[in-house]
Amino acid sequence: MPSYKAPVEDVLFILNDVLGFQRQSNLKGFADASPDVVEAVLTEGAKLAEEVLAPLNAVGDREGCTRQADGSVTTPKGYRAGYDAYAKGGWMGLSVPEEFGGQGLPHTLNTAIQEFASGANLALSMYPGLTQGAMAALLVHGSDEQKATYLPKMVEGAWTGTMNLTEPHCGTDLGLLKTKAVPNGDGSYSLTGTKIFISAGEHDLSENIVHLVIARIEGAPAGTKGISLFVVPKFLVNPDGSLGARNGVSCGSIEHKMGIHGNSTCVMNYDGATGWLVGQENRGLNAMFVMMNEARLAVGVQGLGQSEVAYQNAVAYAKDRLQGRALTGAKAPDKAADPIIVHPDVRRTLMGIRAFNEAARALMLWTALQADIGHRSEDAAERQRAEDHMGLMTPVVKAVLTDKGFANAVEAQQMFGGHGYIEEWGMSQFVRDARIAMIYEGANGIQAMDLIGRKLPKDGGRAMMGFLAEVQTFVKDHGEDEGLKPFVGPLQAGLNDLQGATMWFMQNAFSKPDNAGAGATDYLHLLGLVALGYMWARIAKAALASQAEAASDRMADKLVVGRFFMERMLPETALRLVRIKAGSETTMALAAEAF
Repeated sequence: MPSYKAPVEDVLFILNDVLGFQRQSNLKGFADASPDVVEAVLTEGAKLAEEVLAPLNAVGDREGCTRQADGSVTTPKGYRAGYDAYAKGGWMGLSVPEEFGGQGLPHTLNTAIQEFASGANLALSMYPGLTQGAMAALLVHGSDEQKATYLPKMVEGAWTGTMNLTEPHCGTDLGLLKTKAVPNGDGSYSLTGTKIFISAGEHDLSENIVHLVIARIEGAPAGTKGISLFVVPKFLVNPDGSLGARNGVSCGSIEHKMGIHGNSTCVMNYDGATGWLVGQENRGLNAMFVMMNEARLAVGVQGLGQSEVAYQNAVAYAKDRLQGRALTGAKAPDKAADPIIVHPDVRRTLMGIRAFNEAARALMLWTALQADIGHRSEDAAERQRAEDHMGLMTPVVKAVLTDKGFANAVEAQQMFGGHGYIEEWGMSQFVRDARIAMIYEGANGIQAMDLIGRKLPKDGGRAMMGFLAEVQTFVKDHGEDEGLKPFVGPLQAGLNDLQGATMWFMQNAFSKPDNAGAGATDYLHLLGLVALGYMWARIAKAALASQAEAASDRMADKLVVGRFFMERMLPETALRLVRIKAGSETTMALAAEAF
């Protein structure tokens, strides 16, 4: 049976020593997040993940969800109790404003808890995760009445939330959607259409499900300019807040998926369902993007969560499994063979996963902190810098953490040899569950195109120039620091490759857009590598400062892992640059019939 231990100690180190979390105490909600409160929140969240969610992971994978004859859906055994523990512990509203029943704490803390939950049980964690995304959209774009009607119950966990975008003929290109909304004359609308791939679309965990649905109002413009967003509850809500009649929305079927079996991924049928407009008419994508961006960052966290749990179990197995002898002589002469962790290639694999996980966690928390600053700071310039960071890094966090999260789950599975292919060992589930994160909330190729086509040139490239300047300033300020030289030199080389790739696109993509398309994924990963390298440089700085105060094996180990990243992983930026500069000629040369 696989196990999971939440990385509380590492999160605390990143928040306190690397990111200076407490320096933001002037922001709303941060004053309440004192060091002892932060540690208590993370400790309790870890307990929930380890003791409640993780034991249900394999159960959910084996049993899956079942659609009943009446269209209702039954979740796996124990899921209701696990969800109730999450809701009753107040985790749903950790960062929601207090006026709606939340705790108003920083979103950064909620992000850390999301990692714990998704590492322990990805499928189950999606139910509250989607609810939090729906709440975020309502907080920004919902009317006062909608907020008062839905948010307190969602914070309580009595009601859950979903997002409904995809249709059978319409995924990335939402302008093709056919779901229509007809005004009822009383301020409500009647929605008709079919949505597919709707995570948590129907289940038995909550009293009501609040669907956020995009549709086209009759007579609206074609394409994305005519899309509106609606709130469509499973059960209509009476004026006194009690639940009324069943709405015209139902689960037509459950998708049979590769992984995340414990989450009900539904085909949802809207048959004249009553809904209410959220935000402005024909401005639905603006409102939905709040939820989508929340979801994209949360999906990046899922990639990290699966990478971490797969790593933990691979390490435990590598320390226990006896096979062969060390190349330098027996390390366990009293045993028939040495544990496989003595072998360099096993070490290379495990070090690569760990080096990624620690830097990815820092990048994730840094980005979450910028979200808090962007939403809570009273300084306009500070908010702008934070929003620039969020815009630039959202596709990177989503795509890089999920691409690598899946790859790392496969690498961890490899450590088990044939046992990794046997279901009872649990590694297969991590691989299967991790795979979806590369696809949903915008497939990773789309994230790369979003980065190149929209985020990079936005505001004259201000966000990218700000990131490059920040990293360059760090390199310049610490170039003579002896302890940081193993980090600063490789970081400068990676930064040079990133600058070179950016300049190449500027010179070659406008006249030939296919050059941008062909190099987009490599550029996204190049930027991701430099961002992770920058995180390692900052981690190393904090670790060295900690070492100066008191010797610590843990900090010494961090420095070794960081040097591994700089020596063996960051140099991949050079390969990415070569691929980008190859352009699109051979990529686009074959006629479609030749494939």
